[in-house]
Amino acid sequence: RRNKSHTLCRRCGRRSLHIQKKTCASCGYPSARIRGYNWSKKSLGRKTTGTGRMRYMKDLPRRFSNGFREGTEAAPRAAAASS
Repeated sequence: RRNKSHTLCRRCGRRSLHIQKKTCASCGYPSARIRGYNWSKKSLGRKTTGTGRMRYMKDLPRRFSNGFREGTEAAPRAAAASS
């Protein structure tokens, strides 16, 4: 066998996109939902939230504790300035 049945997927980057079916065996692309099944708990953990950079979500707890305020500046602290 010298014909490749799968090529690189645009969404997950794995060599799992079936060329004839045009669907990814790993992530389910072009389906809008990410492919995942409960019969494989390990694979769900590999793809879940927190396995990537989390560019948006990693600073949410800090912003939540401050009430999602934006564009304000902290008032000068008199005790810190005098000492």
